[in-house]
Amino acid sequence: MKFTNGYWRIREEIDPVYAVEYYDADYSTNYDTVYDTGKKDNSLVVYAATKHMGDRGDTLNQPMLTVTFSSPMENVIKVSAVHFKGALYKGPHYQVAEQEGSFVSITEDEETITYQSGRTSAVIHKAPMGWKVEFKDGDRLLTESSFRNLAYMKNRETGKNYMAEQLLLDVGEYVYGLGERYTPFVKNGQTVEVWNEDGGTASEQTYKNIPFYITNKGYGVFVAHAGDVHFEVGSEKVERVQFSVQTERLDYYIINGTTPKETVQLYTELTGKPALPPSWSFGLWLTTSFTTSYDEETVSSFIQGMEDRDIPLHTFHFDCFWMKGYEWCNFEWDKDTFPDPEAMLKRYKARGLHICVWINSYIGQKSALFDEGMEQGYFVKNLDGSVWQCDRWQAGMALVDFTNPKACKWYQDKLERLIDMGVDCFKTDFGERIPVTGVMYYDGSDTVKMHNYYTYLYNQVVFTLLERKLGKDKALVFARSTAAGGQKFPVHWGGDCTATYLSMAEDMRGGLSLSLGGYGFWSHDIGGFEQTASADVYKRWCAFGLLSSHSRLHGSTSYRVPWLFDDEACDVLRKFVKLKCSLMPYIFAQAVKAHREGIPMMRPMFLEFPEDPACETLDRQYMLGDSLLVAPVFRESGEVAYYLPAGTWTNYLTGEVREGGRWYREVFDYFHLPLMVRENTVLAVGSHEERPDYDYVSGTTLKLFQIKDQADIRIMVPDVDGKEAADIRVTSDRGRVRAVIRGGAHWTVEGPEGMIVEVAEE
Repeated sequence: MKFTNGYWRIREEIDPVYAVEYYDADYSTNYDTVYDTGKKDNSLVVYAATKHMGDRGDTLNQPMLTVTFSSPMENVIKVSAVHFKGALYKGPHYQVAEQEGSFVSITEDEETITYQSGRTSAVIHKAPMGWKVEFKDGDRLLTESSFRNLAYMKNRETGKNYMAEQLLLDVGEYVYGLGERYTPFVKNGQTVEVWNEDGGTASEQTYKNIPFYITNKGYGVFVAHAGDVHFEVGSEKVERVQFSVQTERLDYYIINGTTPKETVQLYTELTGKPALPPSWSFGLWLTTSFTTSYDEETVSSFIQGMEDRDIPLHTFHFDCFWMKGYEWCNFEWDKDTFPDPEAMLKRYKARGLHICVWINSYIGQKSALFDEGMEQGYFVKNLDGSVWQCDRWQAGMALVDFTNPKACKWYQDKLERLIDMGVDCFKTDFGERIPVTGVMYYDGSDTVKMHNYYTYLYNQVVFTLLERKLGKDKALVFARSTAAGGQKFPVHWGGDCTATYLSMAEDMRGGLSLSLGGYGFWSHDIGGFEQTASADVYKRWCAFGLLSSHSRLHGSTSYRVPWLFDDEACDVLRKFVKLKCSLMPYIFAQAVKAHREGIPMMRPMFLEFPEDPACETLDRQYMLGDSLLVAPVFRESGEVAYYLPAGTWTNYLTGEVREGGRWYREVFDYFHLPLMVRENTVLAVGSHEERPDYDYVSGTTLKLFQIKDQADIRIMVPDVDGKEAADIRVTSDRGRVRAVIRGGAHWTVEGPEGMIVEVAEE
């Protein structure tokens, strides 16, 4: 939301109320110079005058802003700025964690009050006409709010009032994140509205809006408002990030991990870490596509076709039309096309396949469940108590009210029957088309805030059912929409892209942006959703898709089986499926890391190499875990321009060695791309190419890449449930390399020619 007309003038309809100077503070009735606080009492309340206080009469007939500083955990500072404290501040509210212990101190002198959490501080200046809050990491300035930054904005024309804040951007400071955004990866200069929409991947709208950004200075800002947050990222004041909400209160957190990676990790400590998806889910998924004609014979022909061509397949997904049209969702198989679904699923499960089915949270009027939900009061209602309905997706559809515990149980009961039938997971589609005017929720939630937050509840209801039925280590959804904290319910995919290189690249930008919000696992529609890809695009997308955390072939009006593109497509898909399966000891270890530490599997380059300025704007390559760099091919010519950070890198597919600290421009056929292994890497390569879930420590090969002198490398190899199965330490001294392996059996160690390797299994 823009409030100014240039730098000096305010828009004619806006009356601003700025924090002008410090007036008073409250943190203890009797305090010494230093007041150490505990978890239950760690707040500092600062009163900001909105005009200069020349004498006591200036306290009359003027607004005041109350600014509270608190800390839920070390190195996280929450700022709550309030105009009218008595205004309703209804939920939903994002769930945040709190750390036990005492880690806050408050110090005061004549010029400042310093609120300290760990090494992170907020320094409030007291100078007349000099409102300023500096956020620091030790002595290093992270950002600040000062002259005409913190404000209450009143719009005379609309009657709407806003709280707004503007935080300083440094010279050369870049802003990233704010959800799965398909616009340029660096957000400087952009206007961003945090509002979930079904907008595809080719617009400024997105399905996954997260009001959290991170900068290359190593800190992040989380605006803890579940509704419509507007960001002006250097797009109103070019030296500031402005965020505003239509409310009397603005809550935001300064999150300081010092480095970008540690800040993402700290953000997930605050909002939740992703669950660990089951190991089978990392294999190849194939779908029926959306509006294509299909029945059991069609599905079986796809499954058999993959087997005949020696292309490992691990999950089959039934999209919308497994149910009758107009009846979404009734959670009943269309008996015209699937007359005996229980027997069909048993046959597919016997072939080693896992099963996913499409659902959404809308109940069409023709569904047998509509009357049941209406009578029980399980749907979102109009203000007069009638059921809210629309025709935009399904005729007369209603919306399940997940703020009603009985509605949640009712919805879960319908899905439970499918799990008992053999369904392993659900594609939780939609969740963005949520009304905000003229409706009410069971628990009285703020309808504007529920627009984005609804999808959090939707995925939570489905995910927790799967945990209860299948076990905590077996739950998985395939979700399109999300809100802050939704990373706890993986996996998420990129939505409706088109079958072009441009869309492939924008999808990747979106996924990298989303990862910065703690989303450890992400997928996309291999080959594109809309239209039908050329064989060229399809084959390049297969390589990218199988080098993503999760890999799904899916389309809209045409099938995505490779033989419909050309014969070579089968060979390309086969190669990269088998490659991914062989890399599962490494890939699943990185998945465990994402689960435990909150560090995403697919990482923007600046997250892994914050010290390298050349990595700050890269959005056509990424790190897949700690050690593998991936640069997909986005041109029909096969040409790729990619950058390698300092060090020695080895192309895993060709064995060619490249020195880092420079750019490369090379041409690759469909079976190759820059899949570069970082120096000092010990890569665990499994003994199976057919499945993603197998014994990762039996017959496994440890491949050593450019082990430098005095290296000391430690890796963990998990079992299929994510528990540590082997611990490996590799050290080097004057050309001799020693590998000590604890756990597993029948290990093979391979290093470059001439490397002397000593292996000890304990």
